[in-house]
Amino acid sequence: MTVNGLGLVVHGGRAEAVDAARAVRAWAAEHGVRCTDIDVWHDGGRHSSGEEVAAAGDPDLIVTLGGDGTFLRGARLAAHHDALVLGVDLGRVGFLTEVAACSVREALDAIREDRFTVDSRMLLTMRASRRLEVPSDMEELMRYGRGPLLPPPEVRTDCEEDTEWGVPLHVTAVNDVVLEKLSRDRQVSVGVYVSGRLLASYSADALLVATPTGSTAYSFAAGGPVVSPCADALVFTPVAPHMMFNRSVVTAPDEAVGLRVLERSGQAAVSVDGQVRGVLGPGDWIGVYAAPARLRVVRLAPMDFYGRLRERMNLTDAPAAVADGTPAPLWSTRTPPPGDMAHLSLLPVSLLDAEPEEPCVEVKEGDVAPAPGHG
Repeated sequence: MTVNGLGLVVHGGRAEAVDAARAVRAWAAEHGVRCTDIDVWHDGGRHSSGEEVAAAGDPDLIVTLGGDGTFLRGARLAAHHDALVLGVDLGRVGFLTEVAACSVREALDAIREDRFTVDSRMLLTMRASRRLEVPSDMEELMRYGRGPLLPPPEVRTDCEEDTEWGVPLHVTAVNDVVLEKLSRDRQVSVGVYVSGRLLASYSADALLVATPTGSTAYSFAAGGPVVSPCADALVFTPVAPHMMFNRSVVTAPDEAVGLRVLERSGQAAVSVDGQVRGVLGPGDWIGVYAAPARLRVVRLAPMDFYGRLRERMNLTDAPAAVADGTPAPLWSTRTPPPGDMAHLSLLPVSLLDAEPEEPCVEVKEGDVAPAPGHG
């Protein structure tokens, strides 16, 4: 792949992220690649999404250096430019990031030499009954030491505005869109529609619509299902609802989920990937649906999502299931499936010959570095 422009999104509060950014800039200088720092914070304020897009130039690749939150910022920019995104892991959970910081130069070399595959993921966008606005007194209420709020999303001028279909907004969600209560002592009351048909009216702390990628984020914490990131679906999950039906609903990507604030409800905040973007009152509504754009994530080796799920969530085996002392058999992620399972396509053929990722080994002066493939 020819990389002419590279955008860099860095978690500036972490020294290891700053060090890794230097390595990326050095690599870019060596290969004549334009490298642009996309600093989302500026003079104590927060850039708007439009300013971030303008600052990115026209990159072929976005590299994020931080945890999953940093990846989310870079992913939204990458989706806007139809660029690839590479997540360098400096976080604690790391469902979205791909490589360790010490391997970033090797990862960039692999991309330049076409030794990678692309993981295409569904994104969300939305329409609303009106423009989203954030009341002036919300700023201090929602700050929580994390800096100013993002500005409300702009209206898309390239989409048709319609009195029944609502106002199209410049919103790209990698994880989820959430409608949540503002008052601690009062839940939000919301009518939930799927494909224009009323599903139910909820009184709850929040109601969220997640992508498969976001199914392991807020939706998971609220009791929602784990959905393969390879799937295309919308996951609707109520948070602490006051009703017997408290289950998630998984819809097809062409089945939009509508959320209408009911007449006797309090105000509700609209959050996109954890950032408050506006406040709705009774009678207002939003519609959440699959975005036309896709997120294109760099994969340098097969993604063992379920192995990562087991590791990150500290899953343990039921004592009764392993009482006989025999471990559960594991299917290989490195070799082709046997003939009777070949039709299941457990792994893309292009990744079967991928080399396993080597762990980072610190070599001190006087030590002998281990040969590749050896401990």
